[in-house]
Amino acid sequence: MVKRNDPNETKKSSSKHENAVKYGELIILGYNGQLTAGDKRRRRSKFVLWKRDVPNGIKRSNHYVVPSPQSSHAVLDKTQHSISYTLSRTEAVIVEYVNDENTDMFQVGRSSDTPIDFVVMDTNAEKNAAAINNQPIIENKKTAAASTISRFACRIICDRNNTSIARLYAAGFDSSRNIFLGEKATKWKDGEEIDALTTNGVLVMHPSGKFHKGNTEPGIWLEVSVCGKLFSLRGSRSAQLKGDMVKDSDNILTDGTLIDLCGATLLWRSAEGLSLSPSREYLKKLIERTNRERPTCPVGLYTLVFPHHSEETATVASSELVDVKQQPYAYLSCGHVQGRHEWGLNKDSNNRTCPMCLKVGGIAKLSMGIEASFYVQDKEKPDLYAFNPCGHVATEKTVKFWSNVGIPYGTNGFEAFCPFCATLLEGYPGYVKLIFN
Repeated sequence: MVKRNDPNETKKSSSKHENAVKYGELIILGYNGQLTAGDKRRRRSKFVLWKRDVPNGIKRSNHYVVPSPQSSHAVLDKTQHSISYTLSRTEAVIVEYVNDENTDMFQVGRSSDTPIDFVVMDTNAEKNAAAINNQPIIENKKTAAASTISRFACRIICDRNNTSIARLYAAGFDSSRNIFLGEKATKWKDGEEIDALTTNGVLVMHPSGKFHKGNTEPGIWLEVSVCGKLFSLRGSRSAQLKGDMVKDSDNILTDGTLIDLCGATLLWRSAEGLSLSPSREYLKKLIERTNRERPTCPVGLYTLVFPHHSEETATVASSELVDVKQQPYAYLSCGHVQGRHEWGLNKDSNNRTCPMCLKVGGIAKLSMGIEASFYVQDKEKPDLYAFNPCGHVATEKTVKFWSNVGIPYGTNGFEAFCPFCATLLEGYPGYVKLIFN
């Protein structure tokens, strides 16, 4: 049974923000418009940052040295924001923060505690693929890996006066409004200032060019500190030695900035960028345009139909929307779109021979990428492409951009994957142009 959002709840949410100012949106890579288990409260596939009715931002005040952070006044005072840098068993630096009426603060992390605005869990590509293909999700609790995402991973400070400015900082404040950086945390002093990195780090990548204009290229991954400074990457994700400080970049998020939390990667889309980018309605028209052209399976000689997704959910199985026989598939070696048939199947390797061009390779069930935030602006009537091997369909510039983005993977590696399901791309270039009959 397909779960759908309550339409009344959606109406209430939209009316609540009807006249509100939007800073931007954070979207988790690997989810095609909705979490596999459904969006619920603060745990969602995307989070919209609205200008708050009452500002809750903070700014640095004073700092001092204490023998023990646990007994300091700032730490014990639950109304006071503070960051504790433990240098040794007998010395710690406390940095106090005070309210700032000119900014709003939003926090992201794995914790479900109240201070976290956007609860983010580890992205599991296998679960996503199973949900997309309408297959049962098999979980092995005994071998489930512990999360590498921090409970209080990062915070974003938005400027209420210049709403296009949003700054990223590593680490977030807990329920007592404290951030504790223990002895083992990578930290350093720079004159009177003190700064640190979190255990697994918060990485950021600003793309070059304009994401919403389609002339964008991937940038360089850097690490952001607790105070918002940028550094080159450490030797490995949790290495003790920090990278070199980067002075020609800053922690201001730009449209298309990627934020990696070591277990999940977020895309930042600015309010301006979203207003100039493809919408869900635009993608719906792409599907309708393709279906109007009545693509045909060359073997079965029947019409193929791209499934429509409802407005309430992005995870409706295609078998519930179109006849299974009409579901389009693509040959990943050549891009010819056909129906599901047994012609040319090699049972030993599971590869197939395309009846149109006789190229041998795998096939993929095609499914439209409907999370519009992942799309790079393309021409008015773009050709359709599919990621290899998952079969998610998107426009030319979109697949080319994401196939060139190396996402942090493991302790010090980078891999390109489909933004709609987080499946690692295979082969070169990692996608194929679709050819319809």
